[in-house]
Amino acid sequence: MASGKETSPTDAAAQNTKNAKAADQPQWADGLKQLYDSVVEEPLPDSFKDLLSQLDAADADDANQNGNG
Repeated sequence: MASGKETSPTDAAAQNTKNAKAADQPQWADGLKQLYDSVVEEPLPDSFKDLLSQLDAADADDANQNGNG
């Protein structure tokens, strides 16, 4: 009883794996992913940008001192 559309065993296995993963995923996983995505999209705070700039400047100073030494 074949249908008009045939799928290869590889395609069928991939679809079964995808369905199994979706079924095994707890309900809270979608909420956790949305929370993570929202945090990743937040802009970097100015104080953190300032700290990174200070660290970059310190690294540049160290490189200059080691290169001229």
